[in-house]
Amino acid sequence: MRFAAYLWASPYTLTGITIGLLLGGRFQRIEGVIEISGPRIGDVLHRMYVPAMALTFGHVVFGQTTAALDITRAHERVHVRQYERWGPAFVPMYLLFFSFLYLKGRDGYRENPFEIEAYAVDDFQTPDSD
Repeated sequence: MRFAAYLWASPYTLTGITIGLLLGGRFQRIEGVIEISGPRIGDVLHRMYVPAMALTFGHVVFGQTTAALDITRAHERVHVRQYERWGPAFVPMYLLFFSFLYLKGRDGYRENPFEIEAYAVDDFQTPDSD
């Protein structure tokens, strides 16, 4: 079953690995996910339309720094599972939701169902939730 999940998300994973190599990122493998960080990756993430500490492509997570990868790990793992479920349709569906919400005058990022699911794990990891 895990092999099928990796295969289904592989177009994005391979793209992520290629981007990481081109940007000279530092690679590490944690829990079956390739995490890539570095100054050029951090610069790209910072300059995005919605600046990000981290961004997921299949089974690859880019982070501005290794500390950013640590902080965002739970959130980004939700996106990894979403890539496993949606495969090649993930990015088109994400952008469709984003665009639809944006055109309706809403927040295409925070109100995106994919982000709502990912932020839900962050809500449970506050210092007050013992």
